[in-house]
Amino acid sequence: MTDDPDAILNQLPARLKAARSAQGLSLDAVAKLSGVSRSMVSQIERGESSPTIATLWNLTRALQVDFAGLLDGAQRPAQIEVLRAGEVPTIHNLGSGCHIRILSPPEEAGKHEVYELLIDAGGCLESLPHTRGAREHLTVIEGSVQLRSGETSSTILTGDTARYPADVPHSISASSDAVRAFLVVQNA
Repeated sequence: MTDDPDAILNQLPARLKAARSAQGLSLDAVAKLSGVSRSMVSQIERGESSPTIATLWNLTRALQVDFAGLLDGAQRPAQIEVLRAGEVPTIHNLGSGCHIRILSPPEEAGKHEVYELLIDAGGCLESLPHTRGAREHLTVIEGSVQLRSGETSSTILTGDTARYPADVPHSISASSDAVRAFLVVQNA
């Protein structure tokens, strides 16, 4: 990496675009993953705008590169990425009594997403239809759920796996006990 700030700023647009291309991500996908607008990502890649540290941080997290990796052209050996339990992103504001741990990497958003669901007794995760052809695969590890997909419903018990269309309204409701389950979403 160079110590010349102008050289760093000159390399940044091309390196961001290369990192995005290497992941096979569109501008829209990077915008969705990073929270940075599509137009801002495009302007940064064209060298028309210099990102703030916060914006650069969001982009590097979405592209799974660090600052040094973004500016250093040398190939790095394969690494094992470990997210400790406390580092796994968790969503607490969807549904009622529902906590969703995001287990899949950001570049899989919309393609093949993996979640751990923790639903309090009586809690529910209700979802609007995903894109046409989307499917979900739910495996209940602890507890039981009432699963609804469109007009169909079924009780899923501990150890059971359900596969169902997710391009219709669907919900996962905990029965009388708390639930722990794994959810795979395809083509969201």
